Amino acid sequence: MRVLLVDTDAARASQVQAGLETAGFIVVAVSSNTADLIGLVRESQADVIVCDLDDPSRDALESMRALNRDEPRPVVVFASRGDADQIEAALDAGVAAYVVEGLAPARVRPVLEVAIRRFRAFQALRQERDEARATLAERTVIERAKGILMQRRRLSEPDAYRLMRRWSMDRGLKMVAVAEDILSNK
Repeated sequence: MRVLLVDTDAARASQVQAGLETAGFIVVAVSSNTADLIGLVRESQADVIVCDLDDPSRDALESMRALNRDEPRPVVVFASRGDADQIEAALDAGVAAYVVEGLAPARVRPVLEVAIRRFRAFQALRQERDEARATLAERTVIERAKGILMQRRRLSEPDAYRLMRRWSMDRGLKMVAVAEDILSNK
């Protein structure tokens, strides 16, 4: 696993890097801030982002939110403190794990593995949701087009559907494309 390490304390970053490498991770970049997190991830091609921060700022959380939107990766935050609102804000920003009381070398590997699995599960759910939304949107378009055919040609619902399906097969198009064509030619 390729890790981007973000730590505001250079001496601590060196220790954390050694701990990550001992745990079997490859630290591909180290940064002292989260200002250009997306750029750092793109440049380093990191698989996981580990942030060892005393107190994650709103700017840091906003960078993590932008990263989650544009370049989704598992983000693990090790913080010295974390009140409920701060943890919630971090999770809303896409952080996969928020660990309070710093980075203990023995906990690094298990925490990162859990965070990666949690991130992958969340991404799979997000993809399923997006596919379901797309399917529902397509069905809505098909239903509207079917209604137009039923009205214009005085067809029953099954007959309108069969006609659309035949046009779809004859033209080598998806049903939704035929439906969109019908809707655009109202």
